[in-house]
Amino acid sequence: MGVYLSTPKTEKLSEDGENDKLKFGLSSMQGWRATMEDAHTALLDLDNDTAFFGVFDGHGGKLVAKFCAKYLHREVLRNEAYSAGDLGTAVQKAFFRMDEMMRGQRGWRELQALGDKINQFTGMIEGLIWSPRGSDSNDQHDDWAFEEGPHSDFAGPNCGSTACVAIVKNNQLVVANAGDSRCVISRNGQAYNLSRDHKPELEAERERILKAGGYIQMGRESSLSAVCERVLDRCLAPSTLGGEGCDNMTMILVQFKKPISQNTNASTAGQSASDTQPAGDTQQSVIQ
Repeated sequence: MGVYLSTPKTEKLSEDGENDKLKFGLSSMQGWRATMEDAHTALLDLDNDTAFFGVFDGHGGKLVAKFCAKYLHREVLRNEAYSAGDLGTAVQKAFFRMDEMMRGQRGWRELQALGDKINQFTGMIEGLIWSPRGSDSNDQHDDWAFEEGPHSDFAGPNCGSTACVAIVKNNQLVVANAGDSRCVISRNGQAYNLSRDHKPELEAERERILKAGGYIQMGRESSLSAVCERVLDRCLAPSTLGGEGCDNMTMILVQFKKPISQNTNASTAGQSASDTQPAGDTQQSVIQ
């Protein structure tokens, strides 16, 4: 049976919330896959005027996805660039910070603890994915690099994760993406991509894969640099009415209660955001 089940797990974990500016709803489902490797973050109050949403699709395991769901927004908030109003730089640095934090003794210990969170619920559907609400306190002390122990030389986990996040601060929307999770904005019923998938068909991504010592065969990359979506033997099309789905699925839908003006700064961290500026009367952002 491999990594797929004979019948899909269609139970869903759903959540919603709203404030005076935004309304969101999210849902996740394990589907046909043997384990649930997605995680998410949905915070209306990252600070007084900022909301943070993220979807993390684990590759080869769930630990990195869960780690990012727990810590990525914290690293954005504590970065000096965030305090200076530079959201794009703050998000970029937080992405790189995840790699740093998952190494060494502290990284090893945190990953082990996150793995145990699921083991405590033996027998329960893994579709009940972990999210950061109710997690450990968000202390600002950074002792990651200084903790010593038998795993001080730990180089990081063997699994990985995509990361697609959207930050709404006042009238500014910033999107950052690594991998093939995606953020889309709807303007008057028309969808516009706010993120770009990292596929081997892209020249920059192809160069990155080859420089890392990987190879590309029939348009797909080797496991050494797996960042693109895996081939699915199931898809939504045959089971639209039944809702069986395919692989692990997580989606967050965010609705702006008040129209975002044409002067709104809509950007993607680290890349151009041409043709993505929000305008019009009805706007929704979808992260999946």
